[in-house]
Amino acid sequence: MMRRRSTLLTTCTALALALGATACGGGPVSAGGGDKPLSGQSLTVAGVWSGSEQKNFQKVLDAFTEKTGATTQFVSTGDNVSTVVGSKIEGGNAPDVVMVPQVGVLQQFAEQGWLKPLSKTTERSVDAGYAKVWKEYGSVDGTLYGLYFKAAHKSTVWYSPDALNQAGVKPPATYDEMLKAGHTVSDSGLAAFSVAGQDGWTLTDWFENIYLSQAGPEKYDALAAHSVKWTDASVVRALTTLGKLVKDKRLLAGGQKGALNTDFPGSVEKVFGPEPVAGMVYEGDFVAGVAKDQFGKTIGRDANFFPFPAVDGGEAPVVSGGDAAVMLKDGKNQKAATRFLEYLATPEAAAVWAGAGGFLSPNKKLDLASYGDDVTRATAKSLVGAGDSVRFDMSDQAPAAFGGTKGTGEWKLLQDFLRDPSDPAATAAGLEAAAAKAYRG
Repeated sequence: MMRRRSTLLTTCTALALALGATACGGGPVSAGGGDKPLSGQSLTVAGVWSGSEQKNFQKVLDAFTEKTGATTQFVSTGDNVSTVVGSKIEGGNAPDVVMVPQVGVLQQFAEQGWLKPLSKTTERSVDAGYAKVWKEYGSVDGTLYGLYFKAAHKSTVWYSPDALNQAGVKPPATYDEMLKAGHTVSDSGLAAFSVAGQDGWTLTDWFENIYLSQAGPEKYDALAAHSVKWTDASVVRALTTLGKLVKDKRLLAGGQKGALNTDFPGSVEKVFGPEPVAGMVYEGDFVAGVAKDQFGKTIGRDANFFPFPAVDGGEAPVVSGGDAAVMLKDGKNQKAATRFLEYLATPEAAAVWAGAGGFLSPNKKLDLASYGDDVTRATAKSLVGAGDSVRFDMSDQAPAAFGGTKGTGEWKLLQDFLRDPSDPAATAAGLEAAAAKAYRG
């Protein structure tokens, strides 16, 4: 989500290394000294993050090291976290903690007996600091296995204020107004949207926002649970609405081919990089972290967002995602893993990344002053204030084979739709076939 995915999902070269070997982006970090409670112990954490997200999460690991003395090591798994972690467990080289970007993967891990329930201390922190919905998404059959450390507000369209001002357009309130504004931006010399079609998860996010607004929350929940088939008329309608955007060469930077060759970081660069070619990019709040860290943009001045607009008279959507920390039973250091999860549940841990940017915490005890700019502060307030009404990223709730695996399932089928959006009903039929197979499995 997350996906995240809620995330920069570039696979790093250290993926080929064993989880116990050198970490992605550097070696182990240790505070040293024998006066810390975990001195001499090591902790391996695996997750999808790379780039600026990995760099900022490393600050959290370093803070834990300073607090406890434990040696910490992070390994980036790339997109296919379930496949990579599963192979490491089978090989007897399991990490201690995994940052899981999909609800469906968390459920899969729990059902396969890979997870250790979180401690009572962690659970008390979740009960005190989180809306109930976050505990529900982290639980399987009433047992809490996952702590949502990082959340995403995935109903944000980011734009260059200069580009919109030059075109003389204001942030739109409806989807049709957004497409109309996009044409005006295009007429002014920039493409309207940069779309990261090379990463299939971004396309699921486009679909989900349209679907939630157009079909409504009850239908959204039913489709997420696969109690409504993907061949339902509501799905075809949402795909048709998405098709209005992706088939319009005036709206897409580089057209459909250009979008399919653009990954998520590249999509942000096309709007906020040194040579912008588009005025807007849709994705979650984590766009701000990339714009700030990689391209030196001041959030609120050089980069801003408007809420994903309402579709066909529906309510404006609020879709979220998140990365949940889980403990593996086969990890070599249960004590350090338990302490780390207890630490992640505190506002102290969240504040470390909040100050760095590109991060939202679902922990309502985190002081909003911890965020580094007013735009992120407002986004965090909106997410926490939404409480239990937030709808979690639909593809992240699905089995990984359908909603969370590169080159297959929903990711691949929506990439095919981007390539040729002429037959939404056929795409819906393909999605249903893939979903039926994955949910049966």
